[in-house]
Amino acid sequence: MLFLVLLFCLNCASAAKLGVVQTEGGQVEGRSHRMGLFRTVDVFKGIPFADVPGKWEKPKPHPGWSGILKATTYRERCLQVTLLQTKTQGSEDCLYLNIFVPQGRKLSTNLPVMVYLFGGAFLLGASNDVAILGDSLYDGKEMAERGDVIIVTVNYRVGTMGFLSTGDTRLPGNYGLWDQHAAISWVRRNIEAFGGNPDNITIFGQSAGAASVSFQMLSPYSKGLFRRAISQCGVALSPWALQTNPMALTKKIARKVGCWRSNVDEMITCLKMSDPVGLTMAGKIDVLLILGKGVVMDLLELAPVVDGDFIPDHPSRLFHNAAQFDYMAGVNSMDGHIFAGVDVPSINQKNGNTTAADVRSLLVGITKEKGTAAVSSAYSAYSSNWGSHPEPAVLKKTIADIETDFLFLVPTQIALQLHADNSTGARTYSYLFNMKTRIPGFPRWVEAEHAEDLQYLFGKPFATPLVYFPRHRDLSGYMIAYWTNFARTGNPSEGESRVPVVWPAFTKHHHPYLTINNKISKSSVSYDLRSYYVNYWTDTYSLLPSVRTGQEAD
Repeated sequence: MLFLVLLFCLNCASAAKLGVVQTEGGQVEGRSHRMGLFRTVDVFKGIPFADVPGKWEKPKPHPGWSGILKATTYRERCLQVTLLQTKTQGSEDCLYLNIFVPQGRKLSTNLPVMVYLFGGAFLLGASNDVAILGDSLYDGKEMAERGDVIIVTVNYRVGTMGFLSTGDTRLPGNYGLWDQHAAISWVRRNIEAFGGNPDNITIFGQSAGAASVSFQMLSPYSKGLFRRAISQCGVALSPWALQTNPMALTKKIARKVGCWRSNVDEMITCLKMSDPVGLTMAGKIDVLLILGKGVVMDLLELAPVVDGDFIPDHPSRLFHNAAQFDYMAGVNSMDGHIFAGVDVPSINQKNGNTTAADVRSLLVGITKEKGTAAVSSAYSAYSSNWGSHPEPAVLKKTIADIETDFLFLVPTQIALQLHADNSTGARTYSYLFNMKTRIPGFPRWVEAEHAEDLQYLFGKPFATPLVYFPRHRDLSGYMIAYWTNFARTGNPSEGESRVPVVWPAFTKHHHPYLTINNKISKSSVSYDLRSYYVNYWTDTYSLLPSVRTGQEAD
């Protein structure tokens, strides 16, 4: 009898759920997931935020629907190449988002909202990417429930369909950025009906998604649209994040699909009539071109452009537009390792013989716009503390460090400095994530690989506990606390979640950063992250004269 009474009481006091929600396009109904006693998360999958986009056109408002849209399954990703680049997947009908709303006994109201932009080199990816043991990598339930925030994940066009450009008004490019903007705008207009605060939106993303966050901050179109932003391993200033010669790439793709014409208008007409699948395949990375020569970075061609509209000028000159947003940015300590392993395979081989000549050769590829003087200058900077007979591991780690610095760390530090310099009362925070890699088979010196932060941020150690240890759950709890506190208050140390140590703000003249791993303590706060190398690239290297290449001639 007592058991029945208890069961009845539990049912009376079970968590609230939203049921049917009215949006601007019509009614939607999601599904409620139990997360613990009196706690659930309402999940809405596949809500359209724009109509099916026209080819190389900005997104248009969705016409709406009648009846109740059952928002219970993820929609297809945007048309893209597969990871192995052998075929395409996805659809042109892809502008959908997913919403995760935490509930207690009463319906949630006025919650902070966090909108996630996925990474994937502007070439691939989706809002529900890479299933890990059955759940999407970007499943927002754990983060929403533990941080008491609404998580939104969005699709946007990638590859040729998202970023092809002629560098002028004929094919201005940045279609994927416009999609992201349309999604954030939809969230602002509709999230109140889901229990969110439209005046407290944080956008966050990783890699190309982090650079996208940066572009959204810098665009004049974002004024008043959101309040805060987080870039994880990428900014608009990263060398891979901006196409500098879009017409040459468009001509290359036109050749591949049989649209090469000496008259550019005729070429564009032909491209617009071409099959989207063929166009998407034409934008794939040709990995064979790279092995043994050049650097991986040269393969990442499709990216945003300065279009005079969404991105009106070079990103470094647009930080006045970001002055009102609180900003948090950081990198993983070995973000460049995966790319370095392609450029110099010996660094990951147990008996691989990595030499000083390999370091020099990598620098030749990275610094080619500055010519031979830059190679010697950069080599001196990176070999200065080697001693006369450097250990093989030192040389290998130097190669990973060079790619991490050049592709991720230095551009991020420059972006943080520009944000702090231009800020009008908004706060700036810097971090370094250095949890040791969980990827088997890598050398002992490898720390945090590119994208390894995401499993912790999205709470995988809690969702799939059998494949993690307690230290991974500690780290996951810390990250969710700092990120969601920041979304709530603009300060990662203040909010509803307890954190292990106060994370001081990065200012114009004061550059603290938090080292993030499973052992965060007072000693995790340091200053002037890799300042010797940041100063080398920003001062010494940037002042070297550029050499002209024949590339512009195409």
